[in-house]
Amino acid sequence: MKSFFLSLFCPLLLCGASLNNFELAKAVHQVESSGRLDLKIIGDNGKAIGPLQIHFLNWKDATLFDKTIGGSYFDCHKLDYSKRIFDAYLRKYAKNQSAEVRARTWNGGPSGAKKQSTNSYWNKIKKNLR
Repeated sequence: MKSFFLSLFCPLLLCGASLNNFELAKAVHQVESSGRLDLKIIGDNGKAIGPLQIHFLNWKDATLFDKTIGGSYFDCHKLDYSKRIFDAYLRKYAKNQSAEVRARTWNGGPSGAKKQSTNSYWNKIKKNLR
């Protein structure tokens, strides 16, 4: 009965840190690019690229944090590479935080979880986690 209750009111225990970055990236992919995989996804008035909509400075930050990633900014057009950038960025700025804090950090930068403007982003992410 307890697990049934949890499945109704807290899918995947979203309120905690149990959702890993790669699982969270699936929802971000849906919100940022409607799940598209083509190699020409550009958004935010030309400032972000790829299925997870990565800005150049976020890419640079993530690759400096995790030097094993390598590659170039234009590799962000590939989903697998974008997920590695996403993971590194969140390990740097929101390690061991809830899915909400990580999503809002991705959307609003290192202090994004404190910004009121990232609440609506989190609501979109939540809808795509089910």
